[in-house]
Amino acid sequence: MQKAWRIFKRVFLILFISQFIYIIFCKWINPPVTITQLVSLVKGYGLKRDYVSFNQMSSQIKLAVMASEDQLFPEHDGFDMKAIEKAIRYNEKHPNRRRGASTISQQVAKNVFLWQGGGFIRKGLEVYFTFMIELIWSKKRILETYLNVAEMGKGIFGIQAASKAYFNKNAKDLTKTEAAKIAASLPNPKMYTVKPISKKVLDRYDDIMRQMTNLQGDDDIQKLIK
Repeated sequence: MQKAWRIFKRVFLILFISQFIYIIFCKWINPPVTITQLVSLVKGYGLKRDYVSFNQMSSQIKLAVMASEDQLFPEHDGFDMKAIEKAIRYNEKHPNRRRGASTISQQVAKNVFLWQGGGFIRKGLEVYFTFMIELIWSKKRILETYLNVAEMGKGIFGIQAASKAYFNKNAKDLTKTEAAKIAASLPNPKMYTVKPISKKVLDRYDDIMRQMTNLQGDDDIQKLIK
């Protein structure tokens, strides 16, 4: 029993040190591959991606994803408690229609270090990794990583691959309209298709455009998207 306990502690220590080193590694280097990307390959969707630096991304796509996914991103410490409370109340009233409240930071934690889906273990790990990247990375690095690893279509990961696939241009050249369309696909990129454009994307597109206009004058937003 004591031998088994020593082995367990040793394995736990190795795993803990390894994940901490990987968090530091990803502060500077884009993740070589993610579980979601591997699953995409296994399921036959392929893997199209081309990591680009923050200054090679249009300011419009940075603004669009915040308008769509996390308008308080510059202010919070990884978690939007008001959005979480609203989602809990909504889900209690509508058990068959789930609403999430994940911030961009939480989505980066899930996409880079974990796997898709639910469960208490995965959610608990998501909280931990969200806390760690908010502690160790900058907000710009979190946003840059999100825009490089987020799934934006079947087998399409990151804004450069999405820009090429949908508009035949580089991510730095995306217009406000194009950025809003890609951002509109993010909740479910396999179903909310940009090309051909789906009804779900069209339904969300106008609202995202309005929110982008509302947010673009915010000083904290401007510091992040430049």
